[in-house]
Amino acid sequence: MGDKKADLVLKNCSLLSVYTREIIPKIQISIIKDRIAYVGPDASHTIGPKTAIIDVKEKFVSPGFADPHVHIDQFVLPSELAKKSLLCGVTSLFSDPIDIVSVSGNKGFQEFLKLGEDLPIRIFQVVPGGLPVDGKFSNSKTMTLSEQKNSVKHPHVLGMGEVFSWTKVTLRDPKTMKSLSSMLESDCIINGHTAGASEKKLNAYVSSGILSCHEPINFDQVLERLRLGMSVMIREGSIRRDLKDIIQRVISHGTYTNQLMFCSDGLDPIDITKYGHIDHCVRESIKNGLKPIDAITMASKNCFDYYNMNKDLGGIAPGKLADILIFDNLKTIKPSKVFVGGKLVVSNGKIVTSIKRKFISSWIRNTVKLKKFSPTDFEVKTKKDHVDVNTIHMQTEIITKLGEAKLKSENSNVLASSENDVWKVAAFDRIYGTKKHSIGFLENFGADIGAFASTWSFHENDLIVIGSNETDMSIASNLLVKNQGGLAVVKSGKVLASLPLQLAGIISTDSFEKVSSNFKKINDTIVTSGCKFSRPHLIPLFLPFLALPSVRILSGGIVDVKNRTYINPIK
Repeated sequence: MGDKKADLVLKNCSLLSVYTREIIPKIQISIIKDRIAYVGPDASHTIGPKTAIIDVKEKFVSPGFADPHVHIDQFVLPSELAKKSLLCGVTSLFSDPIDIVSVSGNKGFQEFLKLGEDLPIRIFQVVPGGLPVDGKFSNSKTMTLSEQKNSVKHPHVLGMGEVFSWTKVTLRDPKTMKSLSSMLESDCIINGHTAGASEKKLNAYVSSGILSCHEPINFDQVLERLRLGMSVMIREGSIRRDLKDIIQRVISHGTYTNQLMFCSDGLDPIDITKYGHIDHCVRESIKNGLKPIDAITMASKNCFDYYNMNKDLGGIAPGKLADILIFDNLKTIKPSKVFVGGKLVVSNGKIVTSIKRKFISSWIRNTVKLKKFSPTDFEVKTKKDHVDVNTIHMQTEIITKLGEAKLKSENSNVLASSENDVWKVAAFDRIYGTKKHSIGFLENFGADIGAFASTWSFHENDLIVIGSNETDMSIASNLLVKNQGGLAVVKSGKVLASLPLQLAGIISTDSFEKVSSNFKKINDTIVTSGCKFSRPHLIPLFLPFLALPSVRILSGGIVDVKNRTYINPIK
């Protein structure tokens, strides 16, 4: 009504209305504190002597973008990711910190919550919904039912993250069902993961109260889930890029877009620099024929509708929090200005607000609980001169199958075979301080290096080492023990590339730019040395991942995923 005067007024806006699917010219928006007070043709009654006025000059104005499913406990600290996401117009992140919990349990979850607070970006969290992946084999820590219940009392914890072992739902695993019931009783959101589920199994999963999925890789899977009342997050990130084919079919089919969103599921530093974030999804959708207003609605309003937060966020209207983007045009979809809660945080491609570094507790910097390695720690003993071995045959960076090879031994130790592209691969428990480990053989890697080691692997977080010789395997492993986490490439006793991940062995405390440079060098070094895969960092990341076929390695042994049995490395 103008009784109080606005702090800020945006004049001459071409408003992208996510409520009416139209672009409304010459709109004025009044903001007081962190909320919108007025949207209409004339805000003069809200202007006082202290009101700041920005003439938008008929540029396009939209609500801030959201990523409804992203793993931000990767690569860089939330404060570093915030800088890149804000430049892309992403003002809200819905984080599923499954790996920080798998390393350090509820204590780590609470620590990570603090790292996401008081930043110029909104970070909402969920308690992980898929740990352990398989209790028979998994090493991961998890959260108890009481810890989950207490966590959702936090105003920024919205519910449960992706319940990706969907068979635990269809088979009614008691612990899983108790967690789901607890979330529903607290009126919380539960995110889904339905890769491989269809028909009656998918029906059963949905009936449990899980109403979203980010796993559909084609339009038929999207449609099946929409028909069952699910919300679908179309994934366009560093692990998979499914957007183009799905969007084209959405348009040709005439599918309602009101329950469709975009998500990244996680972005590496190279991809977010090269492509962008949710802005890339909007840009690509428009390029493939989606109307700009529909693409922007999917990137904003639909996300907050799904999370039951549309009273506060998702559009530009009175009473809403003032998360606002200004675009020069609807082709580049690069915001010239970004406001979060009415405060200008990005202007002309630069962050214009301070982002403070958070205090990080020392205990979470010391999670690699391993002794110093020697080459003998990677020996596989035999009394034979030649042995037949089972191998983990790499079909892609992610998918494996069971293979076999004949290897020779020397001094009772089975050797890797560079000429036959057969490597040693080892997994060591680095979380609990036990001496549990397993050593096997890996096939079809192809790089001319001595060793590649990593402390970061999805949900298990063993130290994984791939090597052509035991000496380089020990050097690479010792570097990661010294750094308390990371990735390292070694050849002939020399460290060729390394990426320290000092926080829980999965996140770097270095700047985004430094992490990006180190990450690029890791992949470039392995690829240029002859690796058969373009993204070799994914190999140790997925080697222990029990939710994918067909053979995995953990500190407890080599696992046949389908039959849920251990495999001996030597036949």
